[in-house]
Amino acid sequence: MAWLPLWLVDKLMLFLPWLVLGNIEKYGLKRPSTGPLTLKNTEGKTPVLDIGTLEKIKSEDITVVAGIKRFTRNQVELVDGETLDIDSVILATGYRSNVPSWLQEGEFFSKNGFPKAPFSQGWKGNAGLYAVGFTRRGLSGASSDAMRIAQVIGKVWKLETRRQTKRTIACHRRCISQM
Repeated sequence: MAWLPLWLVDKLMLFLPWLVLGNIEKYGLKRPSTGPLTLKNTEGKTPVLDIGTLEKIKSEDITVVAGIKRFTRNQVELVDGETLDIDSVILATGYRSNVPSWLQEGEFFSKNGFPKAPFSQGWKGNAGLYAVGFTRRGLSGASSDAMRIAQVIGKVWKLETRRQTKRTIACHRRCISQM
């Protein structure tokens, strides 16, 4: 990167994964048209593709869908009207946060899909609601958020599961009865 212009590095970073992974669009994954460095510099977003997840998608253990309209108990209705039976959902909002459209909580996220609190506290909402990866700090920011969240959850768990030790206090009482 020290010797090449940003646009050329971006083109290389778009071409090399295509060379190694092939055409991932046939699995329902959209490739960004903007290079990763430009995307990071202009929008604070880092595109990430986990190789293990890609293998699960290729083997059809994970199904990629374009858009979810709503969830029911064991099913999901897609925007095209199709209904799928599901075991779990891995929510990947793509390159634009759509959190405000599905999270019915107005204190944590602003309308642009990012936490209202600044970077150092942007991971922590109210009542046990936490967010990883919304601080626009790339993978290191997501890692930092995840570690902080794990620490808070650990503290809460310790407090809730700590044995309450009851002290037995000797108490001498007199009993007087009248007849």
